[in-house]
Amino acid sequence: MNYLNRNEKEILPVVTALNVLLADYHIYYQKLRSNHWNVVGKNFFDLHEKFEELYNDARVKIDEIAERILTLRYHPMSTLKDYLETASIQEEAPVKTDQDMVENILNDHKLLLAQMAEVIENANAIGDEGTIDLIGAYIRELEKTSWMLHAWTKKTTDTLKEDLVDA
Repeated sequence: MNYLNRNEKEILPVVTALNVLLADYHIYYQKLRSNHWNVVGKNFFDLHEKFEELYNDARVKIDEIAERILTLRYHPMSTLKDYLETASIQEEAPVKTDQDMVENILNDHKLLLAQMAEVIENANAIGDEGTIDLIGAYIRELEKTSWMLHAWTKKTTDTLKEDLVDA
């Protein structure tokens, strides 16, 4: 039974992009776990907790992405080998400064957001509202998280672009 009323050829680009996003999220998740375990210094308590929050969120998204692929009647990618070969996010050394950890997460967010945009583009092309809704919410959440992490990297004397707030 084809409850989606779509043919497999039109769904395949969406599934392919979702599988790349799934791979990216697996690598991102593990990097967050590593940061959680390896952070040291004055920011330990704040970042240890933040990394745990982020990896718990990533774990949920991994499951939701895989279930969306299954909903589209395909099997999700499921091996570490495939994730490592497919992901645009790359593994990195586990021991680094807290500043580098946050900056690396922000770089990963850029890659995740780019992949999400590709998923949305492919889903939009076939009117796949379920995927658009799911990933659209992820984009909003990740942009907000990125803003907050970016604010953490700033000095307290840094300001926003003032020319944008003049009325």
